[in-house]
Amino acid sequence: MEQPVSIYIHVPFCRSKCAYCDFYSIANQDFIADYVDLIGHEIRQRRDYLPQGDVCSVYVGGGTPSLLPPEQLQRLLCAVRSEFNLQSDAELTIEANPDDLQPALLGAYRRMGFNRLSIGVQSMDDGELAALGRRHTAQRAVQAVRQAQQAGFGNISIDLIYGLPNSTIDTWRRTLEKALSLDVQHVSCYHLTVEERTRLHQQVQRGTVHVVDEELSVQQFNLLRQLTNQAGFEHYEVSNFALPGMESRHNSGYWLGRPYLGLGPAAHSYNGATRQWNARSLRLWADGLRQQHPAVEQELLTPIDAYNELLLTRLRTKWGVSLSDVERDFGVTMSRHLLQQADPHLRSGALMLFDNDVLLIPPERYFVSDSLLVELFAD
Repeated sequence: MEQPVSIYIHVPFCRSKCAYCDFYSIANQDFIADYVDLIGHEIRQRRDYLPQGDVCSVYVGGGTPSLLPPEQLQRLLCAVRSEFNLQSDAELTIEANPDDLQPALLGAYRRMGFNRLSIGVQSMDDGELAALGRRHTAQRAVQAVRQAQQAGFGNISIDLIYGLPNSTIDTWRRTLEKALSLDVQHVSCYHLTVEERTRLHQQVQRGTVHVVDEELSVQQFNLLRQLTNQAGFEHYEVSNFALPGMESRHNSGYWLGRPYLGLGPAAHSYNGATRQWNARSLRLWADGLRQQHPAVEQELLTPIDAYNELLLTRLRTKWGVSLSDVERDFGVTMSRHLLQQADPHLRSGALMLFDNDVLLIPPERYFVSDSLLVELFAD
């Protein structure tokens, strides 16, 4: 039986590199004119990686996809449609920076078929935005959301970051209250991670920036859960909150094990049996496509890899892990092993729950879920 598949397209261009960002991006737009043609080549060279199935979601991320001119984005979507069959109600998401979202651009997005918008707000505090290296202000973020709504977008997600240096429980409360007052359908909230290849890491190493302590991070996480719950959002994944029925179809596919093809430098792909990842270099990625030999690395997932990945993804979500699924895919021995490993946490009732054949981590414990997952992994 065919299953739906997804497409991710990475647009690596940025006007400038944010202090905290570890995603592959370049502050050089000279290559934009050739980029869409190369994506078309990649689609044709790698489309057979996916199993047969209609495309249920397309996600254009970055980088800063909103830097691509509308005509380039239109060509990009045409390239996808020429090689894949999109479901009639497929979710088409584009990420955008608030300062790029003018009415004309938003109207163009709607006309070409985008029906979901992910806006990188990050904070509603101008001081925090400046420290992060963001180009927009809080006022501009609010204006961008309102203009998107006026353009007809009824499925809008905004990204926020907590645990920021110099943040307090009050600055985080103000950010959340302002964000939740905008009538968006989805909020992604990530705790700041200091990645080694970033300017923020250098600042922390020099002592010019100090990360917040764990106690404040936990307080901000608890406030996040409290205010989103009051606003009617469900905490359906560690970092994601949605109004009923408005979960990200694309990202949910990652967590539920749906196959996807990642296009562009540094993009990852998964087809159920293997994982692939493209070269983290625009030049190497482009050269490989021009030579009809994509610069892709691959790993074959062993049964243990697949089992651990199932736990890693499903236990991040409200759907949890079904023991029946574990037994079907990995055998009764692994199903019993999982229940045995989980038993101490089930007995305490604090870190795990067992409900109708499904193991779950309660959302209020998501903040400490990583350490628990390590205990459950098979060797």
